[in-house]
Amino acid sequence: MRRRSFVQAAALLPVAGALGYPFWQNVIERAEAQDRPAGDRQGAAPPVPFDAYSVRQLARERAQKPFRAPDQKLPGQLEKLSYDDYRNIRFNGERAVWRGEDLPFQVQLMHRGFLFREKVDIYLVADGQARPLAYSPDLFRFEHGVAAPDPKDAALGFSGFRLHAPMNSPDYFDEVAAFQGASYFRAVAKGQVYGSSARGLSLKTGDPAGEEFPLFVAYWIERPRQGGDSIVLHALLDSQSATAAFRFTIRPGQSTNMAIEMTLFPRVDIDQAGIGTLTSMFFFGPNDRDGVDDFRPMVCDAEALAISNGRGERLWRPLQNPSRLEFSVFVDTNMRGFGLMQRQRSFFDYQDLEARYEKRPSVWVEPIGDWGQGAVHLIEIPTREEIHDNIVAFWRPKDPLRKGGEYSYTYRLHWGWDNPDPTRLARFGTTRTGRVGDSRLFVVDLVGETIAAGDMKALRAEVSTSAGTVRDVVLQPNAEIGGARLSFVLDPPQGEGTAELRAQLMRDAQVVSEVWVYRWRA
Repeated sequence: MRRRSFVQAAALLPVAGALGYPFWQNVIERAEAQDRPAGDRQGAAPPVPFDAYSVRQLARERAQKPFRAPDQKLPGQLEKLSYDDYRNIRFNGERAVWRGEDLPFQVQLMHRGFLFREKVDIYLVADGQARPLAYSPDLFRFEHGVAAPDPKDAALGFSGFRLHAPMNSPDYFDEVAAFQGASYFRAVAKGQVYGSSARGLSLKTGDPAGEEFPLFVAYWIERPRQGGDSIVLHALLDSQSATAAFRFTIRPGQSTNMAIEMTLFPRVDIDQAGIGTLTSMFFFGPNDRDGVDDFRPMVCDAEALAISNGRGERLWRPLQNPSRLEFSVFVDTNMRGFGLMQRQRSFFDYQDLEARYEKRPSVWVEPIGDWGQGAVHLIEIPTREEIHDNIVAFWRPKDPLRKGGEYSYTYRLHWGWDNPDPTRLARFGTTRTGRVGDSRLFVVDLVGETIAAGDMKALRAEVSTSAGTVRDVVLQPNAEIGGARLSFVLDPPQGEGTAELRAQLMRDAQVVSEVWVYRWRA
């Protein structure tokens, strides 16, 4: 697990005490304190009926009751675990759920401790019956002086879980997804390493009064079909402002796809909801190296926000590590998709033998059905270290979500190497910028069949700015990449101004490229 995962979770501590409560105990009896390992068999509590509507009904009923915060108390040494101590608690892979049963998935559980203090309830579902997984210290290896909990603490529970499947080779179960911490989860495609994350729901993100972090408080994992290629799990989310029910259908592979069905039940009127929330890290790159002294040319989990809007445009917005908090809003109707993308896929773009940023997944949100009016929000947060997630993107509905209402959103999350919705339009690559006197030079490369096969002389670049002046626009072939290079100079506005830049290639009235958008600030 990356240190950034812990730093990210640290931000939740001030609010987590007021969030979530694993209330499935109101419906079925918890597993009694016992030593039985959950990885071998389920808890002693009797199974109860479970179907596709069970979690939705629980969320609906819970939204009518006062919010109750989860208990964060931990016994003994677990109360004061350091980062390194927590890393020395490792799940015993030999005890994985469904190991040795010739099924396409296995589940490994995550211990409570350090920043991950809240207990989440985990249930296995088979033949229409749900039974809780029972905790046992025998499921874990406690290494380098970290003591195992007392057996009497068998009700300790878990903080999350990992899904494993034979994605990269048929004889080894790779980790393909993880759910841990608030409503965070992440996944990888074949050949990738973890990077950007997703969240079930974000509330009041960027609000000066403070963000609210909803929690996944319980999961129900359905037994996968033998020979199948997908797994279904359900999740219950709770917070001060809302409850929600989720259904995930996860299919790992060259692109790991999650079909997500979400039903939200507000406890209060909500006007700052984030749907399909993504988080990532951008430290520096060729477009933003202010104050950087580093041997690597680029350090990021995602280099740009991409949007396919309801007007048919493809937007490409390179990310930045700003000097102050930045908000960008892309108003839209019937948005077709958005994502945090990692487009540069060569080791030489990053030069990091350990982090392997070229292997981090792009994550794309594809709405299913009509999401109506709203906006894609991008928040860029200043950071001085690459261990911090400082990028957030989400869809915010135009109209508030009203107390007592019921709101459903269905979408697909694609974790992979590229945008799952291909286009013939020329695509923007690396954005570079540098000082030219008191002005800024921008250099952007493009590739794509619409410019590779066409006459470059017939193309024109449309470049505009909201403030200042654009001059010296040059579009020329770039034989090194089999595409084109666009360059221009921005004479910036006076004072502490901001310029919103926009560029696109045209051939007569025909759109030839994506739309490049960029914010420059003095």
